[in-house]
Amino acid sequence: MTIIHATFGDSGPRSAHIRRLIIAGWTGRDRVALEKHVRELEALGVTRPATTPIFYEVAASRATIASAIDVSGSSSSGEVEFAMLRLDGEMWVGVGSDHTDREVETYGVTVSKQMCDKPIAPVFWTLASVESHWDRLMLRAYIYEADGTRTLYQEGTVAHMLAPSELLSKWGCALDDGTLMLGGTLAARGGIRPSRRFEYELEDPVLGRRIAHGYDVKELPVRG
Repeated sequence: MTIIHATFGDSGPRSAHIRRLIIAGWTGRDRVALEKHVRELEALGVTRPATTPIFYEVAASRATIASAIDVSGSSSSGEVEFAMLRLDGEMWVGVGSDHTDREVETYGVTVSKQMCDKPIAPVFWTLASVESHWDRLMLRAYIYEADGTRTLYQEGTVAHMLAPSELLSKWGCALDDGTLMLGGTLAARGGIRPSRRFEYELEDPVLGRRIAHGYDVKELPVRG
């Protein structure tokens, strides 16, 4: 279990006990495009998932609202994902990054998910407040290139991924209280690559609001 401190809707800051952390993968709605992507990654050495979607459970302690994380080596990268959290019987929506070790991913996807912290923005909206216009929510992520240029890395609506109700149907049950689930990501512009800083956001253009967060990535040396 881990504790995060965040703002939940209009209720202001509060503490949330995260007891389970689930990473939902391969959540694309377009099954033809999804299969194509599976084959592309197979060609790079990434094992085909046992199911699509697939749900990886990692230590709840990997959830963090920190502004910096430590990683091993230079082969990890972030990816923006919407987040769902059940807390005190209510469903909340936020945004996070499924930071993943890409080298480890080629020989063990489940292990790669466990390797890195999962930074979460410390703001959540009620799911009820966005359900009627869910597909219009926008995800974005930015990285910093080697020369320091801030570059748009990912952008698109959540309509590319399974909606919360369908995702939970695939999961098989409602989320238990204290369970946080990341719901899938978008293709990276220019290909997946590391960055010393990752910034991401969830925009609600209908209600005119945005959740944004970012974190620095400190690379620890790999001694062999």
